[in-house]
Amino acid sequence: MIYTVTFNPSLDYIVTVEEFKLGLTNRTGSEQLLPGGKGINVSTVLRNLGIRSTALGFIAGFTGDEVVRRLKEMGVANGFIPLSDGFTRINLKLKNIDGTEINGQGPEIPPAEVEQLMERLAGLGQGDVLFLSGSIPASMPDDAYQKIMERLDGCGVQIVVDATKELLLKVLPYHPFLIKPNNHELGEIFGVKLTTRESVIPYAKRLKERGAANVLVSMAGEGAVLIAADGSVHMAPAPKGTLVNGVGAGDSMVAGFMAGWMERQEYEYAFHMGIAAGSASAFSENLATKEEVEAVYRQITGA
Repeated sequence: MIYTVTFNPSLDYIVTVEEFKLGLTNRTGSEQLLPGGKGINVSTVLRNLGIRSTALGFIAGFTGDEVVRRLKEMGVANGFIPLSDGFTRINLKLKNIDGTEINGQGPEIPPAEVEQLMERLAGLGQGDVLFLSGSIPASMPDDAYQKIMERLDGCGVQIVVDATKELLLKVLPYHPFLIKPNNHELGEIFGVKLTTRESVIPYAKRLKERGAANVLVSMAGEGAVLIAADGSVHMAPAPKGTLVNGVGAGDSMVAGFMAGWMERQEYEYAFHMGIAAGSASAFSENLATKEEVEAVYRQITGA
């Protein structure tokens, strides 16, 4: 089975507002309501590629119920733990004003519910895949990813971690199957500026030496680099296309990589699938469909 974890999911209210004016009443030109959060994005792209997963985490209130309802409609199984207080956050995103959004805080997560999730994850075993994505809410222990991986150490679970700096470094001793920093995050870890694919390689190798099996580095318009578990190095430029929406592109990349790996167990194929899925989402209004991913994959490989 495949599982994704989103500690602090959201109901994303995505709108366009023509000629937005501060301090005045503005009316939307278009509206969308979608379940959000990095793990949920991974589940969505996997489902678009024909792979079912169970979304885990915490939900609360009427907004949490709506997140679960919409995921069920999409074919994503519900593994969320309901909280008795608060409500799942609402994130407002102004689509036509690049990068402008207002994100909610989310509910407090009590220790008992955290332990309930930990016990559920402890049931995973050989052949399961687990995605740990995004930041950890302030109401949870900041070593939550580390504790999860400690419990699952030696159980045969392939764990994908998409997190930044300290969260990422703390899990390396537990040998995650895949980590995906971008070049800026990788540079921040080592105190350097990384702008070319070649410059990324030695630093990605250092994360592999610290314990990661595969290190996939996304570089937006510069493409991507993979340091694979077998020692091979893969590099590719970014596919040609128009950037429409960068939100979820990184989540799409890890989903595409793992979809490719589970299909063939070939690193080059998984790498190209990761780039195709990440780029297809970036070129699309929403997260990439299977047809969009396949189109970008053909561009990358010439197949």
